[in-house]
Amino acid sequence: MAIVQHNPASVFPPYRAYAHAVEVAAGSRMLVISGLNGLEADGKAMPETFEDEADLIWKHMQTILKSAGMELTNLVSLRTYLAHPKYDEANVAMRVKYLGTHRVASTVVCCQLLDPRWKLEVEATAAA
Repeated sequence: MAIVQHNPASVFPPYRAYAHAVEVAAGSRMLVISGLNGLEADGKAMPETFEDEADLIWKHMQTILKSAGMELTNLVSLRTYLAHPKYDEANVAMRVKYLGTHRVASTVVCCQLLDPRWKLEVEATAAA
């Protein structure tokens, strides 16, 4: 499936590994992924560091995508919730680590998360 990025020259240049907009062709299958956190498979334990939590979230994301016959390059949109702005640099590094040059529409929100142990939560939309 072809994903078309829209980054008009009259809008400020995208920064930090995202696209202003992503177009999905008609007739594509859409997968909407709920907010994922860094809980381990037991639903209780979670990593201590932001990087380890983010790695686990991205692994959860890949598992869900695979269950739908998709992969990370099918992602078209991410919404990331950070518990604190200090995690922004590490969050960008993780997005680049997992997406490489693949650019998605993206929003990052800093807010209090439901569980005080969570450092981030990520929801996504994919298309195939």
